[in-house]
Amino acid sequence: MLRVLYSLMPVAMTAVYFFGWYVMGIIAVSMAFAFLTEWLMASQRKGKISYACFVSAGIYALSLPPTTPLWIVVIGVIIAVLFGKEMFGGFGKNVFNPAIVGRAFVFVCFPIELTGKFIPVFTGFPGGFCHWSITGLGQPPHYIAEAGLKIIDAVTSATPMWAHRNYGYDSSLLSLFLGNIGTIFQFEGQKMILGAGSMGEVSALVIMFSCAYLFWTKTANWRLTVSTLLGALISSIVFRYVFGIKTVPAPLFTMFSGALFYAAVFMVTDPISAPKVTLSQWIYGFFIGTMIVVFRCKGIFSGGAAFSILLGNILAPSLDLWINRIKSHGKETASKSEGVASS
Repeated sequence: MLRVLYSLMPVAMTAVYFFGWYVMGIIAVSMAFAFLTEWLMASQRKGKISYACFVSAGIYALSLPPTTPLWIVVIGVIIAVLFGKEMFGGFGKNVFNPAIVGRAFVFVCFPIELTGKFIPVFTGFPGGFCHWSITGLGQPPHYIAEAGLKIIDAVTSATPMWAHRNYGYDSSLLSLFLGNIGTIFQFEGQKMILGAGSMGEVSALVIMFSCAYLFWTKTANWRLTVSTLLGALISSIVFRYVFGIKTVPAPLFTMFSGALFYAAVFMVTDPISAPKVTLSQWIYGFFIGTMIVVFRCKGIFSGGAAFSILLGNILAPSLDLWINRIKSHGKETASKSEGVASS
């Protein structure tokens, strides 16, 4: 759990650079109320508080947009710990990933607050390190001001996935990879601002470094991450080029946009809610990656990582059960065959 927290640190500091110190306020509030909720429940059953509550709180917090009100952060993390973990008996007994439970809950309950305000990132040095948030600035960044737009325009912008699906605008792959998401584009003669989504998903490059650390320390199961990315990659190729569904973006855009990388590294790899059998893990990850592409294409919201992982969590126990039954049946058939041959 400590190694997961270490791997979240560069993601968090990158988010501060891009969005300002309000990011740390969200993380601090999330961790504080996660601790209080678990402490209250653990004291009732005379159990201990694990580092897992801080891991869930950190992953949940970084999955939120940088404009999320603190009261929504509090509600979501309480739901995450209380209904995502404690109601199942505490750490190690939960069926669903607690961070995903909290994220999905606030996503559905407060869609206006979570999908109606997207902001571009700070650029250059020192970026957001000398600002609380972009919404607290008296003046917008220079490229927004030069376009004749204001802060209010910056916080009602479109994310790369929204811009692709609703306006037909494809963001630069390099900006998606590095995280410097913020430019002006036009749709039907109207100037629009490209904004970022959730805090932790912005830079695929930084997430890759954290992923390498988790794999190197054998903290995360690489099969779960790789199978999720393969599922998204292959399904985007099939849907776009075989079935001709143009709302599905190009494969590289699919890989670097939205929360795919963040989810594949920090959420899908939850060892409690993921299946335990090797073949099940491959199927599980591939299923989640495919469902992310499906939700992005057909869902009301342009992102779908949280709902895809929840569906995977539901499927995980059955996958292990089915695979183990198939293996047991195969062994029984093989032993009977050997018995007949020897007789």
